[in-house]
Order: sequence, then C-alpha cells, then structure tokens
Amino acid sequence: MIIIPARVASSRFPNKVLADINGLPMVIATAKRVESIDDVAIATDAHEVLDIAQKYGFKAVLTSENHKSGTDRINEAAHILGISDDEIVVNVQADEPFIEPEVVQSVYDRVVQAKNAQEGVMMVSCYKEIEPSFANDPNHVKVIMDHQGYAIYFSRSKIPYDREEYHNYFGHLGIYGFTKNSLENFCALKNAPLEDIEKLEQLRALYYGEKIAMVEVKSKSFGIDTKEDLLLALKMFV
Repeated sequence: MIIIPARVASSRFPNKVLADINGLPMVIATAKRVESIDDVAIATDAHEVLDIAQKYGFKAVLTSENHKSGTDRINEAAHILGISDDEIVVNVQADEPFIEPEVVQSVYDRVVQAKNAQEGVMMVSCYKEIEPSFANDPNHVKVIMDHQGYAIYFSRSKIPYDREEYHNYFGHLGIYGFTKNSLENFCALKNAPLEDIEKLEQLRALYYGEKIAMVEVKSKSFGIDTKEDLLLALKMFV
C-alpha cells in the first residue's frame, strides 16, 4: 500500500497539501500520480483533508496531531488500516504532485527484492544525480552511499566536501519503502540527535546502525516546500 502523510500545519508553507495543482488539491494530485502502483491511502491530522480525500474516492484515516515525522504518521495509519506484517508500505510525500510513477515503482520493487533476499534492510529510498549548484541548497537533501548502494549519510549540507573539484552529487527523494514490520521497528526507535539536528527522519535509522538501501532514479520532480517552489513547479510541469 502507498500511504501519503498529509499534515496541514507546514511551517514554511501552511496548507500546502491543499494548494491548487491543475484544479486539484496537491495531496490529491499526488495520490493520482501513484494510484496505478498499489492501493493508496492518505494519513492526515485534519478533518478538511479527510473530507477532500473521501470526496475524490481515496481511503483516508485521521491520525494524531503530535507526530514528529511523516513516517510515524503512516505507521499509525497502517495500524488503523489493519495492514499485515509482511505487506509493503511506501511513504510518498504529499508535496510531490509531479513525481514520476516509475520512481515510486522502483522503490517498491527494491523492497520486494530486499524482503525476498532477507537483506536485513530497514527501509528503501531513492536518489538522483543533481547539479553542483543544487548541492549548496539546504532544501535539497544530499546522500552518500557505500559500494553496495546502502546509505552512509544524508545531509542538508553539501556532502561530500569538495576539497578538490567534485561533480557527482546525489539528491535524496523523500520516498520510503518498508515492510509493515520494518516500519514498526523504525518507529519504535527513539528519536536520534542527528535526526533532530538536520530535521531528517531517515537519520534515525542510520544512527542506530540500520541499513537503508538506495535506488538511483531519473526524475525531474522535487518536493514543494515553499510558495516559490510551487511557482517553479507549475512553470516546469504544467
């Protein structure tokens, strides 16, 4: 199942999940992008989003207002929906209305691979190569991997540091794949200092020595964090 966490109280762009995308609320536009992959549910803390989701025919559940991360929110939703322990759960952010379905499919398929091979992976995510200019932007999260394709670290800072000329920077896309069981295990971990410093929930897994398998993808999409991002996205994709 694909679960989309949709929190209304965004500090940088309040109510962004309801912003208009070609006549649709952003969260609905995102849901429609990925509905061909698996069942979709929306996890929200707002009755307004719940009503809108149901109006457009999507499953939706009301979750706590106190979650610190989207993954904690989808974990509660997975419990409410009664998902089985071995079912695959993919977290797609509500602010990705132009995400390519094949990107989400790649994450889904990698979870299946890790599950079947019993790799001991806690979660799967994805990345794309980005221009060095984007590497300086703290709104674009960067990731570095080891030789097996597992994440070493994520940061809003430019990593690795280019002491000599360096060109291969990788931007992280905020899509996460789990089994229901590994999702529960992630959310059972205590918040990590690195997670709180960088405001990146995936660092919780790395802090406790868990594996995050990464998939390289091709994507023009990006998360919409600000009103300026929305204007840029509408120019690029509409």
